[in-house]
Formats: sequence, structure tokens, C-alpha cells
Amino acid sequence: MRTFSRWLALAAWATGAAAYADNNDLRIWQLGNPDVNGTEPVLTADADFQAFARVMGAAITSVNLMPPETTGHSAWAVNAELSVVSLPDSVVIPMEDPQPSTVLIPSLHVRKGLPFSLELGGRVGYIERSSQVVGTGELKWAVNEGFTWLPDAGVRLHVTKLFGARDLNLTVWGLDFGVGKQFPLGGMVTLTPYGGLDLGFVGATSSRLDFRPERSLEESTGESSRAALEDTAAYRKVSFGDNMNQRLYGGVRFIGGVLQLGAELSLTRTGSVDVPTESGGTESRSLPAVFAFNTTLGMDF
Repeated sequence: MRTFSRWLALAAWATGAAAYADNNDLRIWQLGNPDVNGTEPVLTADADFQAFARVMGAAITSVNLMPPETTGHSAWAVNAELSVVSLPDSVVIPMEDPQPSTVLIPSLHVRKGLPFSLELGGRVGYIERSSQVVGTGELKWAVNEGFTWLPDAGVRLHVTKLFGARDLNLTVWGLDFGVGKQFPLGGMVTLTPYGGLDLGFVGATSSRLDFRPERSLEESTGESSRAALEDTAAYRKVSFGDNMNQRLYGGVRFIGGVLQLGAELSLTRTGSVDVPTESGGTESRSLPAVFAFNTTLGMDF
């Protein structure tokens, strides 16, 4: 009996742990029911989901922290990074707790130089006070690097995905064009200012959501089982080709020996969305820009 009680207590603890939600965990059902046939439909729900996806996509791709030059054919770079990202209050980011004005995203960034001025990289970040992880893979090509009188120029292809968000699939593909110039300060010490334009293509889908979770067991079973499908819906898909963010960034990197230090500012324009009106038409609503400050500390060897 005592053994059974212990197993029962363990099961209860595990169930409670699974149901626990951190402050910044996303709860996208809070945007409302987009189904016009639902009990309490929200006319702007699909537009609000699109706006949320574009702003959240900008937030998780708001960092670069590297100039266009590569690490070199056989070199590695390992960096600990921190992003401080603004979350504009004019766009609803549905979270467990009230939406904060900024969110911290610490991350680990690893890059490896390849032949032909190519570089492969990966970044894993964590959204503070949440169970959500951000993963990025990238491939960079330095079109020009190392010339005395010419700036370095590079192109970077990257993809970022949000993991751990309930009922949400959010991915951003990006194409980044950067320029920079390395200046020697003596010996093995260099300073590299850089900047660029990053085009991010946002795609998002939701699971089918239940907007009436308080329904009784009788409504969901037996002869009235059709009631279990009432007040359930998925948001309209956010397509990559129709949702492009534009991120302008600038920063500086300092290298002394194997030590790397860097700081970067970025501003992402998130465009606009078409919002339905009560008259049956639509109106364009401009979305706010997302601002981020990023820092890095690492080694280049």
C-alpha cells in the first residue's frame, strides 16, 4: 500500500510538472477564435496572429554579431551571446503572464570556417522565463575579404525555428547582406565595424485550438460528441512569401589574441497586415519595429 501511495504521489507530481507554465510561455489561443461561426468569434483574430508571428519572428532573428569575413579555412569561433529584444505593446504577444516590454535571449553560437571563403554556423538560444528554445543554422559566403583597400562583403543564408511553443509552428528563413572592414590596432589586436541588411521570411501555423476548454464531459462524449468540435479552429497560415521583415543592423567586433568582444544594434521593420473591418472590407495596419541590443564574448581559434 505504501509503495502504491508513493507511485501515486510521483504520478501527481509529474502531471503537475507537465502542466506548469513559465511566465513567458506563449498561449496563442488568447488571440481569440477566428471562426465566425463560433460562440465568441474575434473578427481580427487571423490578422492578430499574423502580426504576432511577424513580431515574434523578428524577435528570434534580431541578432547577427559577426562581420561578413569568415573565421578562416580551419578556424573555429565559440561565443556566448545575449540579446535584449523589445516587444512593442501595440502588438499582442500572448503569454502566460502580462507581456513584458523586453525579453532576454541568451545563446551559444558556434562557427566553423570552410574552404572557398565559406563558413558554417549554429546558434541555440533560450527565451528567458519560458520553456522555449530558439535554434538557428547558417551558411555564410564571404564574397570579398582581406583586401587592404576594399571592405569585406558577405552573404549569409540562415533559418531559425522556435521550439517548445504550445500549438505553434514558427520558422524564419533569412538572407543577409553584410559589409565590414577590419582595422589592425597592433600585433594580434583588431577592430571591425560592420553593418548590413537582413531579409527575414516568416512562416507560421497553429494547431487546432479549443476556445471553450470549460466544456463538460457530457458535451464531448456520447450522442453529443459533435459538440467537442464546436468553438475549435486554427488560425490562417502565415506564408513565407507574403511576410517579409527587413532588419538593419550595425556593430563592432574587437579581437585580442583569441578573445572576442562585440556589440550590435538592430532595428527590424515588420511591415503591415490587412485587418478586416465591421463593414466587410479590410484596412492596412502598420506594425511597429522591433529593436534589439546584442553583445557577445567568445574565442576565435
